[in-house]
Amino acid sequence: MNAMHSPSPRVALRARFGIAAVIVAVTAASLALSTATFAAGPKAKAKAMLAIENAWTRATPPKAPVAGGFLTVRNDDARADRLLSATSPDAERVEIHEMSMTDGVMRMRKLDDGLEIPAKTSTQLKPGGYHLMFIGPKHPFVRGETVTATLRFERAGTREVKLEVREMGSR
Repeated sequence: MNAMHSPSPRVALRARFGIAAVIVAVTAASLALSTATFAAGPKAKAKAMLAIENAWTRATPPKAPVAGGFLTVRNDDARADRLLSATSPDAERVEIHEMSMTDGVMRMRKLDDGLEIPAKTSTQLKPGGYHLMFIGPKHPFVRGETVTATLRFERAGTREVKLEVREMGSR
């Protein structure tokens, strides 16, 4: 005879608890994932939308009072950002500067309000234009080494960057 064997009440109860445990675990994992994504929020997305490229500085002679820092900031976001400040363990302080030609004379000025980084563009900090000014380098910048700087942006937060030290006179 072909008798159907039904599980004992104890086995059926264990199966139900097992299924319930799986449902609880999947729900908890989903909630944890969505909470982590929410916690990262728009600031994390903004950070991912900003890239620092081609960062470099020139080698300096011993006791040089200043050194320039150059790089490209690529903003792929739909909103503008602003480079507010910079610091470096390799200099007493770092300022954001602009060089411009006025009445046939090249002038340099500190940008107290920082530098706007327009949306969907790349902004170059380059010789003869916008640049970082390392004031009071704590050691000579030696070709082949790197100089560290931390850039602080209004939306994207802070970014550490390593500037490659190139030979004196590099453009």
